[in-house]
Amino acid sequence: MGRLIVFSDLDGTLLDHDTYDFSPALPAIARLKERGALLVLASSKTAREMSPLYKALDLSPAPMIVENGASFVRAEQVAGVSVGEMDSYHKIRMVLAQLQAPFQGFGDMTVAEVSAVTGLPTEAATLAKARQFTEPGLWQGAPDALPAFETALAEHGISARHGGRFLTLSFGGTKAGQMAQVLKDHGPATTIALGDAPNDAEMIATADYGVVIRNDHGPGLPAFETEDRILRTSLPGPTGWADAVMRLLDQIPKDEGARLG
Repeated sequence: MGRLIVFSDLDGTLLDHDTYDFSPALPAIARLKERGALLVLASSKTAREMSPLYKALDLSPAPMIVENGASFVRAEQVAGVSVGEMDSYHKIRMVLAQLQAPFQGFGDMTVAEVSAVTGLPTEAATLAKARQFTEPGLWQGAPDALPAFETALAEHGISARHGGRFLTLSFGGTKAGQMAQVLKDHGPATTIALGDAPNDAEMIATADYGVVIRNDHGPGLPAFETEDRILRTSLPGPTGWADAVMRLLDQIPKDEGARLG
C-alpha cells in the first residue's frame, strides 16, 4: 500500500536507444501523475546529465538515482547539481592507469569521441563526462581476457557492471540499493521497475512489478526466479515502456499505490 513509485532506466528503456526520444512514453507518464505516482529516473548517467530530462518531465518531488546506483539526488538538490566531490572517480582513474588494460573510459575520450560512441550531441556529451562516482567505457581487448580485468579491478574494490552499452566501473552501489534508500524517504509504496540491461536486473527483481523492456542491441535479461511477476515487452524503448506502464496501471487497483495524504 502507500504511494506508487516507478523506477525506470533511461537508455533503451524510457529513452529510445538510437534517438533518445521519450515522446511515446508521455501519455503513460501523464497517467502516472494523475494517479499521484512518483517516477524515479535510475540511470548510469550523471546527475548533471539527467537534470534537464528530470525538469522537462516535471518529476519533482521524486529523487534521481545516478551513475548506475552509486548515489541518488533528492528533488531539492536537482536544481543545484554540480560535479562536486570527485574522489571516487579519481581513484578509479588511478587504478585504470596502474592496470593499463585495453579499457577505454569516458575519461580517455574527448567530448567528440563520447558524442560519437553514445550518439549524444556535444552539450550532452560534455555533461556525460562530468562524472563523480563511476567510469563507463568500452572493453577493447579479447573477450576471454575480460574476466581477468574484472578480477584485477575487484582487488582494488572496484566492481564492473554490464549495461546496455558500456561496462561501468564503481566502488559499489546499485540501482536496487538506492531504490531501498528512496523507499526510506517516500515509502511505504507499491513499486514498479523497468529496465533492459543486466545492470537493471536487481532493481527489476526487487520491485513488486518488474518489467523487462525488449532490447535488440544487447544481451537482454535471462529468466528471473520471480519470472511469474515479470512483464516482458514485445516492443522496445519508450513504446514498450508506455505499453507496460499502461497495462500495469490497469492491473493495479487504484487504492493500491494511491497518493498518501
